Amino acid sequence: MVIEEKAGKPYNFPLSRFVSKTRFEKIKKFSENVQTPFLLVDLNIIKKNYQSLTKNMPLAKVYYAVKSNPMEEVILLLRDLGSNFDVATVYELDQLLKLGISPDRISFGNTIKKSRDIAYFYNNGVRLFATDSEEDVRKIGVNAPGSKVFFRILTEGTGADWPLSRKFGTHPDAILGHISLAQEMGLEPYGLSFHVGSQQRDIGEWDAAIAHCTYIFNAAAEIGIKLKMINLGGGFPAKYIQPTPKLEIYTKEIMRFLSEDFGDDIPEIIVEPGRSLVADSGVIVSEVITTAYKSKYSPSKWVYTDIGMFGGLIETMDESIKFPIYSEKEGDAIDVILAGPTCDSMDILYEDYKYQLPDTLTEGDKLYFITTGAYTQSYSSVGFNGFPPLKAFVLK
Repeated sequence: MVIEEKAGKPYNFPLSRFVSKTRFEKIKKFSENVQTPFLLVDLNIIKKNYQSLTKNMPLAKVYYAVKSNPMEEVILLLRDLGSNFDVATVYELDQLLKLGISPDRISFGNTIKKSRDIAYFYNNGVRLFATDSEEDVRKIGVNAPGSKVFFRILTEGTGADWPLSRKFGTHPDAILGHISLAQEMGLEPYGLSFHVGSQQRDIGEWDAAIAHCTYIFNAAAEIGIKLKMINLGGGFPAKYIQPTPKLEIYTKEIMRFLSEDFGDDIPEIIVEPGRSLVADSGVIVSEVITTAYKSKYSPSKWVYTDIGMFGGLIETMDESIKFPIYSEKEGDAIDVILAGPTCDSMDILYEDYKYQLPDTLTEGDKLYFITTGAYTQSYSSVGFNGFPPLKAFVLK
């Protein structure tokens, strides 16, 4: 059965909004001899993003969220720029120690951890731990005596493309008990933390979270405990399809919130950026496997690519993160449904949100998934359907 393809306006995509012409030409040249799919990371963009963050928020200590992109080249760059590091597992810790990063630049930011892992961090010199439960406080007290602990507040994550609510954090009405327990166990109740959600578009979410911190700081002071630090977490944006305010607007407003709540006595500030530092640096190069209409009157064409949810694009789940996608093919722009290569019906990237791509796409044509430097290779499966983890390279 022959399906008549629906013609639309000529395919056009504002590539220059995301990738410079010079950088794109380098990506194309590199991809001539490398089998797709793969991730290509530009370290210069990460350096620029780090310097922009420290310029716009000079009082904050940066603890890079290693989980967002643990490539050795990325870690070494940030090490040399002066970054500290937020790690979640002993495996990330081992990687950093092997790369010569001293333990005083590392925090154990995962609130879900085994006793033996706490002891491993402590025995390797780490003295800064996150927590959000009574049991975890007790485990830290036993296995990391005298360490600094900061207490994670439960937040809703409203306004974030990738919310981080429910699983992490404790309601403010319970945190004071954890703070008191930590002191009883010989730990140093050092501060508070929160995460307003990844790719947070509502700057006001920081205002509400900081207000909770003010309340807890005051409540702790009333029982003789002086907290010294607020960890603002992550949440700063990257350049996806939907525009966001510039970084300097986020940082200016956050500093205003802190000044309004704490006056001249602003505590030590930590930030844990991941996505905002590395996402813009990455482009995934993929190929079209095949295309198809499902019925004679189907309004959208299916486009199957060699990169899918299990190969590094898990953040397309529920179509949460909408990556810019570019093709060099000429043709009329048509609505498409994008899906990955695996034998799993869940492996559909975008179906409700209609991307437009050229109607001329066919097997072997390249698709470029932009702003994919964060949470792609580190999320890819180890071998579902036999597919290997996503390859990653540094753009020279």
